Amino acid sequence: MNVELTLPSRKHEDFRYSDIEALRGLWPILPEEIDVADGEEASHQIVETGADAVARQLTITLGKGAKFDLRVLTAGPAFGRIAVDVRLGEGADFTLGAAQLATGSETLEIVTEVTHTALNATSAQIIRTVLAGHSTGTYLGRIAVERGAEGTDAEQSVRAMLLDRTATANARPELEIYADDVKAAHGCAVGELDANGLFYLMSRGLTPPQAKRLMLQAFIAEAFTGAAGEEALSEAAIARLEAIL
Repeated sequence: MNVELTLPSRKHEDFRYSDIEALRGLWPILPEEIDVADGEEASHQIVETGADAVARQLTITLGKGAKFDLRVLTAGPAFGRIAVDVRLGEGADFTLGAAQLATGSETLEIVTEVTHTALNATSAQIIRTVLAGHSTGTYLGRIAVERGAEGTDAEQSVRAMLLDRTATANARPELEIYADDVKAAHGCAVGELDANGLFYLMSRGLTPPQAKRLMLQAFIAEAFTGAAGEEALSEAAIARLEAIL
């Protein structure tokens, strides 16, 4: 187990937007190790909806043909950091669906490092963030494709919704590829609720708050589609969304 004892500063790339003072009370972060053996399938959910600061580091290793489904909901902590380091063996498959919902002066962040080490592995990351007040939401995600990892298929989809212009969204999707015959893509967008979409729903009889709520529910649901606990995750997210709105 490798535990970094020195508290990082914002000069460290993975902590550029962190609340270092909040992190101080949680440091060092002990890694949670997850190993999925060859041919095995597993899933895991992280739901952080309390007000206390939280920081977690997951180190995940997938064997040949292994599959792992990870879903994350952070909605409530004054400071919440979820860091994920994944290494995929041959033919392995990794899925991450994560939603962050923040208001006030909360700071939430998801940091991922997904490394394809062998042939024909696949990974997909879907990150959805909703921010209000003076909150900050961050996603820093790196996909690394090592030499010899031909047949890799990796993607990141990162979207953040600002409910107030005083909120801040940070995003850094990153690809580092050292193999040929690779599919790797990322998409990133930060914006506000679509005015035309809101107008359409209101023209069908919904009030402005109802229209906003419906659009945000659909936005967040994208992170949990296909999860074993999809309904429970969505309900927890909607409960927090009601408080934000």
